[in-house]
Amino acid sequence: MRLWIETAMRRDIVWRGVKVALIVGTILTAINQGDLVIAGGIDGEAAIKIALTYLVPYCVSTYAGVEAVRAQETD
Repeated sequence: MRLWIETAMRRDIVWRGVKVALIVGTILTAINQGDLVIAGGIDGEAAIKIALTYLVPYCVSTYAGVEAVRAQETD
């Protein structure tokens, strides 16, 4: 588990995750919460949903990156 976390904290893995989260999170936020953002009606519940909308693609990208590195190292 420690090795997995160390790999997940690698600069290239983190940077890729951030880029994916910004792109995908922004698109999904526009689709799902765009009306609230435009109207300025973001409450606590919407803010949590928006945060999760960015967090999920970051986690998916990080998981995929770590597993790709691990698979490459075992070959």
